[in-house]
Amino acid sequence: MSSLAFLVTELQSLASESRRKHPEIREVRRKALIPHSAQSDDLLRPVFMGCATKNAKVVAISLGSLQRLIALKAVPQSAVALIVTTMTDAMSQGVDIQLRILQTLVSLITNFPSIHGELLGEALLLCFKLQDSRIAVVSSTAAATLRQLVMFIFEKMVNEDRQESSGTPELSEAILPDGSTKALGPCAKDAFSVFEDLCLLANSEKPNFLKLDYLHKTFALELIESVLTNYHEQFRKHSELLMLLQHHLCPLILKTLSDRHVFPLTLRCTRVVFLILKQFSFELETEAEVFLMLLIRMISEESDATNPDHSGSRPVWTRVLAMEIMRGDAELVRNIWDRYDAQQTGSKVFSSLIVALKRLVTEKPALLGVSAQMMGVGISHGGDSATPSGSNYGLDVAGMVATAASATVSGVVGIIGSGIGLSVQNSAMKLQCIDQLDKADSPPIPEAYVYLIAVQCIVSLCEGFASFTGPLYTSIMVQRPRAAGEPVIRAPAALDLSTLPQDDPATQHLIIVRSMVENGWPALLAALSFIISTNLSDDLFIDVLSSYQALTNVAGMLALSTPRDALFNSLSKFAIPSRVVSSLESYIEPPTPRTATSFTDNLGLTAPIQAPGLSDRNLACLKVLVSSALFLAGSLGESWYGILEALQNADYVLNVKASQASANRRMNTPMTPSRSVSAMSSAEQGKVARHPLLVDIDSESVLAAVQRLFDASKNLEDSAFQDFVTALCKLSSEMVGMQSDGNTLMESDDLLSPVPISPHRRRVSGIHLPRTLRQGDFGVERLGSVAMLNIHRLIYRAPEVAWNTTTNHLLWVMGLSSAPQSIRVQAARVLDEILTVVPRNLSSTGDLQAKVQRRVLDVLFKQIVPTSSDVPATSTNIELRRMGLETLHQILQASGHTFVVGWGSIFEMLGSICKPAALSRSQSVDSISTLSLQETPRQKSLPLGYVNDRGYTALVKIAFQSLKLVCDSVSVLSPEDLRLCIKTLGQFGRQADTNIALTAAESLLWSVSDSIQAKRKDAEMEPEYSALWMCLLLEVLGLCTDARHEVRVGAIQTLFRAMQLYGATLTLDTWNDCIWKITFPLLDAISIETRRSAFDPGALLNSGLAAQSPEHAWDESKSLALQSIGSIMSEFLVIKIMRLESFSKAWSVFVTHVHDTVSLDRRNLSPPALLCLGKVVRALSGADASLQDKVSEAWECVWKACSDMGSMVLQGRRSQFSPSTNTTQLHRAFTQESLVALVDVIRSTRSISLAQTKEEWPLKRLNRLMEILKGVLTYPHSTDYRPDVDGLTPVQVVVLDAIADINLTASGIPSLIIRDLSEFSTLPFLAAFHVPNLSSPTSPATPIATSSQKQVTYIALSKKVMPLIVELYMRFKDELEIYEDGTLEAVFSAYSIPIKLKYECPAPSKFGKDPPLWKTATTSFLRIVTDSVRRMAAFGDRISDARVEGIWRQIIEVFRGGILADCTATEGFSLEDQEAEENFDLSLISSLEIDLVPHLGDARVPDHLIAQLARILHKGSQLYKSSMDPSRPDSPSTDTANVSDDSHDFERVDLDIGTTAPGVLVPRERFSFWCFDLLFLICSNVTSDQESSRKRVAALCLPTLLDRCKTTMVSYVADEALRGNMPFPRAREDELLYVLRKVLDLQLWSGTLWAALSESPSKFSNSQPAVDVTLSPSALIADVVRRSPVAHIFYFYSVLCEIASIPRKTPSAWVITSSSPPETDQERRGNVLQPRIGASEEGDDAMEIDARTLARKALKVLGKEMGAI
Repeated sequence: MSSLAFLVTELQSLASESRRKHPEIREVRRKALIPHSAQSDDLLRPVFMGCATKNAKVVAISLGSLQRLIALKAVPQSAVALIVTTMTDAMSQGVDIQLRILQTLVSLITNFPSIHGELLGEALLLCFKLQDSRIAVVSSTAAATLRQLVMFIFEKMVNEDRQESSGTPELSEAILPDGSTKALGPCAKDAFSVFEDLCLLANSEKPNFLKLDYLHKTFALELIESVLTNYHEQFRKHSELLMLLQHHLCPLILKTLSDRHVFPLTLRCTRVVFLILKQFSFELETEAEVFLMLLIRMISEESDATNPDHSGSRPVWTRVLAMEIMRGDAELVRNIWDRYDAQQTGSKVFSSLIVALKRLVTEKPALLGVSAQMMGVGISHGGDSATPSGSNYGLDVAGMVATAASATVSGVVGIIGSGIGLSVQNSAMKLQCIDQLDKADSPPIPEAYVYLIAVQCIVSLCEGFASFTGPLYTSIMVQRPRAAGEPVIRAPAALDLSTLPQDDPATQHLIIVRSMVENGWPALLAALSFIISTNLSDDLFIDVLSSYQALTNVAGMLALSTPRDALFNSLSKFAIPSRVVSSLESYIEPPTPRTATSFTDNLGLTAPIQAPGLSDRNLACLKVLVSSALFLAGSLGESWYGILEALQNADYVLNVKASQASANRRMNTPMTPSRSVSAMSSAEQGKVARHPLLVDIDSESVLAAVQRLFDASKNLEDSAFQDFVTALCKLSSEMVGMQSDGNTLMESDDLLSPVPISPHRRRVSGIHLPRTLRQGDFGVERLGSVAMLNIHRLIYRAPEVAWNTTTNHLLWVMGLSSAPQSIRVQAARVLDEILTVVPRNLSSTGDLQAKVQRRVLDVLFKQIVPTSSDVPATSTNIELRRMGLETLHQILQASGHTFVVGWGSIFEMLGSICKPAALSRSQSVDSISTLSLQETPRQKSLPLGYVNDRGYTALVKIAFQSLKLVCDSVSVLSPEDLRLCIKTLGQFGRQADTNIALTAAESLLWSVSDSIQAKRKDAEMEPEYSALWMCLLLEVLGLCTDARHEVRVGAIQTLFRAMQLYGATLTLDTWNDCIWKITFPLLDAISIETRRSAFDPGALLNSGLAAQSPEHAWDESKSLALQSIGSIMSEFLVIKIMRLESFSKAWSVFVTHVHDTVSLDRRNLSPPALLCLGKVVRALSGADASLQDKVSEAWECVWKACSDMGSMVLQGRRSQFSPSTNTTQLHRAFTQESLVALVDVIRSTRSISLAQTKEEWPLKRLNRLMEILKGVLTYPHSTDYRPDVDGLTPVQVVVLDAIADINLTASGIPSLIIRDLSEFSTLPFLAAFHVPNLSSPTSPATPIATSSQKQVTYIALSKKVMPLIVELYMRFKDELEIYEDGTLEAVFSAYSIPIKLKYECPAPSKFGKDPPLWKTATTSFLRIVTDSVRRMAAFGDRISDARVEGIWRQIIEVFRGGILADCTATEGFSLEDQEAEENFDLSLISSLEIDLVPHLGDARVPDHLIAQLARILHKGSQLYKSSMDPSRPDSPSTDTANVSDDSHDFERVDLDIGTTAPGVLVPRERFSFWCFDLLFLICSNVTSDQESSRKRVAALCLPTLLDRCKTTMVSYVADEALRGNMPFPRAREDELLYVLRKVLDLQLWSGTLWAALSESPSKFSNSQPAVDVTLSPSALIADVVRRSPVAHIFYFYSVLCEIASIPRKTPSAWVITSSSPPETDQERRGNVLQPRIGASEEGDDAMEIDARTLARKALKVLGKEMGAI
């Protein structure tokens, strides 16, 4: 029946029911049913009227009709509002009416999508009111209707969004929560308004759209959850809806979750939070972060299950709810990381979550229990702590059940497991808490449920990582497209995310997963390691173990080595507990089988009743460990070490001692032969189907899996295989190291010890006791099996892949002397097997054959040849070498004919057996020394030091058998291999075994010689085999370095006699061979021996045993060799040797040998070496014109060597050797003989150079030459000095001769020579030293008397050089450069030293009467200075001012030294000698007067130098020693250094001083008066020559003269007042009278005093400004008087008055007066000024004078000058 028929029927029913009480309805119905006339209003009218009747039946029929009309779309839009009103009015009817209204509402709204705004709100309001009904069916139906209508409203919004592209709907403004407005479509606005009101009602706020006062929060939250679940995409598209979430919903939920917890409300809020996190975590980033942290806090906080009102801590169900929504969504967790943890400023949400989970699972360890299976079987735990801490999870938590765990029967285990633990059956809820929406209160929750959820959450996280990463890894690394010919990757490497497309979402998610694992693995590992050790059910154990595996695989796939290694390490601890390993050490099998009764009697009280072993769960962990290692094999790298260590321990437990333990278990527990008793519970025994991880976990299966892991090494890539082998070697190294004696390892070559060894590293594994000595090593055994599996990889891959690591490790084990013998032999056996197999599997084509053969022989070489000379000759070492030699023999037998390279190594291996132990030369003079002349420098022999002849003989015999194999087919050897064969045969020929030596020398060696001679017949091959025959001769040459001295000497003489005899007929090629293969190697070999003990402290030159010592014998051999080489080379240098193409190199090597002999050998070899060089250098003079280039090159090379040797001399000269210097240093000192030889070589070199170039060396080279000669001359450490006081030593002679050879014509050279000779002249005073006495060595505490020591004085040298300097100066005095470059200053400085020392100079001779050195210096100085000042004046401005000043400074310094020298020593002379000494010193004063003073006033001489001369004369004129000068105690003028340059200082004289001390006279009173005379002379107007200069000198010196005079007079006046009638000393009276006479006679230059008192005496010395007439009379008189020739008397006016007025008798004396006038400047003799000072006074009359009279005369002169008289 159609809907229309139903409608007609219902209308008829309506009319039937209302015809009595409501006839109007019937009439209206009739009209409505009239065909073709009924309108929609006519149809609706009876319905509305029926609804208004209040009759329940009528209303029901009316509503049904209305529903039909709506379905038929017969209701106009305009009637919708009336329909809603009508239904609102009928809402108060019965239940059926209310249900019918709800049905009608659904039909109305769904059939009229245009219902919007208030009309929609009224319709929804009707539903909300009915939902609030007390009738359950009405309420639930209304709730469902509301949910459906709300969904429909949002569905309309979806449709509206789809239709926006076709047309724009009418928009209306909506007010958003933040106060802004937005134009929305009608459907979007309806959805916005409804959802906003739901949020407001849920938060108990007044709605804006619905006219509703109240709505249950739970229902509102359910509606919100439904909307978010179905239309989350629309929320993302509509920002206004997201704003509702942000402004209304999120604060509501946060508030609810933070307030008092009500289960229904909290449950729904938690569900909404889950939706927000899952769907809107990106849009609501901050809110999601808050919710996440809140959930994590809920998880982290411990709940209080005993607090019913939850006023304090959170109830337990809140943690459960939080855990349930956080479980199982891997994508959500990845998004959480990406949104928060991955950001720099974001919260660490994921990290906090992982930490919270870890804390949760470890919260109550007592509740979860401990799995006894995880600790192995047969383990006692009595020593463990009974109360483990919460953080000490892992295997250590086993302590809480220590007693129970010690029992091993399954019944006890069942008891332990039944009370505590974690399983899905006992701990889970039938319906999870988050889904129990119908509960008003929280359901009962098992105590362990939250921990079960936490475990499941962690498991889901790990599995989520693996399920996402695994397929991507497989597709990228395994299933990727391969190029043609590219092999299948069976062991892929880890993912390198940087190589993947960065914009690919998969790559981005992989990066996220990698970051999550990288940051979260510590907490995850901590949680997993704790969980797996608890009492878990099998299912949960498998889940946790799978999580271990998943997390390990993910870390490995993503190249996270640190977490991967930590996970592997943790798995290793669970797979092989350390206590099982360590307990095996102490386990002793019971002597008799135990019964079941004994089990119960001894339960927990005795040691374990069965052998320690691994439980099923341990084996499952081991299986997972192996599986993960196999999966990640291509990327494990260095992590292989920890895995292999675990496998080694497993092998130890399952194989080494488990055989006895398993037999014991079979005997005691026959019912379970394949499993451990303690590892099974009753529940497990009942199971039939088991998880795959718990299948095949018996020992045999697990060991087979381990073997498969090693077999899989064939599938590894080369780099991964290299890591695998390296780790295996490292593990073996540590194990071998632990089993070594005392856990100490010998130092070995770094190449043979590839891994550092830490003896304490492996204690955690349990294998740490040194007594755990086994018959072999796991690592070595496995290394051998892996090598054999990969033999082609060893052959055809680069050696870095596996060959080097494998062989180096095996060699290292073999060479470890502290390792057990069995392991060393095992390593040798494995290595020899590899070395034997490799050549057999080697292809004979390509270049690889030679490389692999070389590798094999190199390794075998290291086994056979000792690595160092100190390898002990133990039986093990001999056995290892024997095995190596047998391997070599096998290789030669099987594959020797295929060898294309390596014969050199073969011969060296054979030859190494022949090298005997090195005996001390002091023990055996006949000891044998072998030499390989092809090596330069020769390697030190490798002594074996055999302690038993039998072992040595056995090795030699085995090696000789191999050598015979080679010699039997000598014809196949190449010439180079023949040469090696010859060397090896020569070595066997020197052996102690007579038979072998004779066979080698007589039979084999000569058979080789015959073969060579036969091949020489071929003209083309003749040169090559001639060279081989030369090699045979070289073997004979080896005798030249035999340990026996006589043999060496005879061989050397014979060898060089033959060369000398046949040298003229030899070809140049032969000569080339003689030079390079005989001469130089001989020097090399002998030099090694001589230098081996060159620093032996016992080898003293003057030792009585030196001539008999081996060192001296070697020195004699080398001396003979050098002499012979010198003779050969000098004879054939020009005609043969210089014509060789290699002459330049040969000459360089020859000179280098001489140089090295001088620098490295004992010093007694230096003279013959230098004489050899000199002899050969002199032979260069015979070269013709065609060889001049080579001559030039030759002498240049020699000069360079001489320069280097000169540097050694200079270095030795600078070093300081004390008298207690050890004899080794003194033994290395240059002897005088060697220094003479060195200078002779230099002279010879210069002679060749000058003869060739015809010109002198450049100045730079001459500088170097003089530096070397100076070093030679002053070398202080020789032991063979000769006396050098009366005559020159040979060194000094040859040095001076070398200097004399220098051509001085070139510029700069005279200065250089004069300067250095000047320095030589100072050596007696600056460089003399005592020679250490080596003939009678004394202890440092015993001083040697100076008189008994030899002394180097350089006196004869100085006597020779000082006049020579004068000659050179006179020769080059007209050269400007000696003045300008400081040469003259250096000369004067050198002369000043002896002049200053004077009587302190050393004696000039021992046996003669040579003049003192200071007199020689003075004479020489005066000769030079006389000419030099005149030459300086002649040069004028061509000499710089600085040089002029410097020269004058040195001149004055010399005069200062001569005038002020200490002459106290003369007091012991006779009077005649004293007078002679004074007369000699008068020459200084005379030179000053005649030669210097006229030129001293030159304008370029500084004022202070002139004043300094005056101060020198001032001090020299003192009659009393300055320290006790009675005339001026503490006078500053007594020290010239303290005399000020200020011209006015002399005016300050203290008149109050005075003393009665007599004072100490100077030794030479007459010389002091001469100095005084000169001081008066230079200030007086006595001559007119050089007038300007003399005036300047007078002006600058006058203040000093006045000060000196005034001091004398003033001190006399002061002292006279104190003394009274006490007479003065004679010298004081003479001094006073002298001063007064000189003052009276002194005539100054006009204006001198005025200039002296001015600020610039030099400026006004010649002319003064006019007198200033404006001055006051007194000042005017003073100014005029100061310009007078007697102005000085005016200066002394006051003190003269004092003397003139002394009442007592004044000093008086008789003097001779002259009647002739004073000498004028015209009176000369021969036009040369004669000195006035020191000349004898001539006169006619003698008269008496006294001080008072002289003073009055002076005053009269002053009065006349002033016009007063």
